Amino acid sequence: MTTSKIEHIVIVGGGTAGWMTAAAMANRLPQSLCRITLIESDAIGTVGVGESTIPHIRQFNETLGIDEATFVKETHATLKLGIKFNDWGKIGDSYFHPFGEHGEITQGIDFHQYWLKARKLGEPYGLEQYSLAAMAAFAGKFPLSTQHKPTVFADYTYSYHIDASAYAVFLRDYAVQRGVKRVEGKVVEVKQHANKFIQSITLENGETISADLFIDCSGFRALLIDKTLKTPYLDWSHWLPTDSAVAVPCERTANLQPYTQATARVSGWQWQIPLQHRIGNGHVFTSAFTSEQQATDILLSSLPGKALAEPKVLRFKAGRRQYSWQKNCVAIGLSSGFLEPLESTSIYLIQLGVSKLLELFPDKHFRQAEIDEYNRSISQQYELIRNFIILHFHVTTRNDSPFWDYCGNMAIPDELQHLLSLFAESGRTDIGQFGVWPAVCIGQNIIPKYYDARLDNITEDQISGLMTDQRSKIAAMTHTFPQANDYIAELLARGIP
Repeated sequence: MTTSKIEHIVIVGGGTAGWMTAAAMANRLPQSLCRITLIESDAIGTVGVGESTIPHIRQFNETLGIDEATFVKETHATLKLGIKFNDWGKIGDSYFHPFGEHGEITQGIDFHQYWLKARKLGEPYGLEQYSLAAMAAFAGKFPLSTQHKPTVFADYTYSYHIDASAYAVFLRDYAVQRGVKRVEGKVVEVKQHANKFIQSITLENGETISADLFIDCSGFRALLIDKTLKTPYLDWSHWLPTDSAVAVPCERTANLQPYTQATARVSGWQWQIPLQHRIGNGHVFTSAFTSEQQATDILLSSLPGKALAEPKVLRFKAGRRQYSWQKNCVAIGLSSGFLEPLESTSIYLIQLGVSKLLELFPDKHFRQAEIDEYNRSISQQYELIRNFIILHFHVTTRNDSPFWDYCGNMAIPDELQHLLSLFAESGRTDIGQFGVWPAVCIGQNIIPKYYDARLDNITEDQISGLMTDQRSKIAAMTHTFPQANDYIAELLARGIP
């Protein structure tokens, strides 16, 4: 008796994308009903430098039943409360983009609206002074209260800095223990049915593997979605012109800060990501405006510790596949698209691709309506994140180099221009953007002309009292928090042996 259900899934490529996909599917799909095979080659390297994450990774780990202490130990993780941006709006500026809202949401009005009115009344404190996450991060502390008891600031959350290669190995062990079969080898041929659906792949050793559903996690090589199915790539490099990065780890410093640092440079920007055993560093740059040697020199001259390896250079082009799902092939990770790494969304986009595939999991009929919905949803998220990243580069008064001249004067997507105009006028944001727009826009010197008119019902004394109360609460709470390093030490002490 024939069946229409998917009986065999083949994942081409390992790394973070491949093993996140395999682990999630092993967790959600019964092994007795669906076989999962992952093919990877030890001879093919992975990018492996994306070590900063956003809070969604915690949800992914929780869904898989992964204990935080074990995860932290296995991936050499440290805590991340947000990103500190240096020299973006103009040289000498610094601001913090926290995970979560600023202050309390009072009477249904976003807190930054209160700050805008207070500012017009002479408020001397910056917006980040009203962020529990920012104040904890600057003190090197971790806000346990957001996890263990409700508070007026309970919207705050956190993420991790991780060793992405170690995370892939950790998830590989998780997946294999749950029935995923790992096959070592290079793909040398892909066969298709008459309708262009993928039929099988052949490895270098001559082995042929057939499947119902193929998942392309082969990174920039995009063996299936591009090389086989010829799916077009939408080039966004005119909006995100950085196309290269040089990365190098260095010795860790004594006190690891619970945040990522992103420092703008003359033709790009530099990251600093603290791990337990080292600090990850990289310089993202635009080859049209600077050379690889110049970028490397800038990076090596600004390391916080001794370099632990030779610099590694990466090349990329911002954009996405026109369709992430074509026929019986789904591209996840870099084979699906690449966005400038500024806001640490690479692992999130992998997670999104996997979860959406499981939500719309097909049978052998591969109904086009489900494929279309998957592609619509993934495209929407890529474009939302793309626009947010463009915002950082475009909203600047820097004119000290051709790179910043280009970014400040380039035409931007219409939807981004609309949101920028909306915020500049009234401080209002797309509801789906949560607290991120106020942090970045105000941090890069877009101060809205007007505040929410409803606040005219509140007196100057009430506004002043509210702001003082908010700062006092944050200071008192921050004082009680443990050091972030101590929290990591505690997790390691009760983690796996």
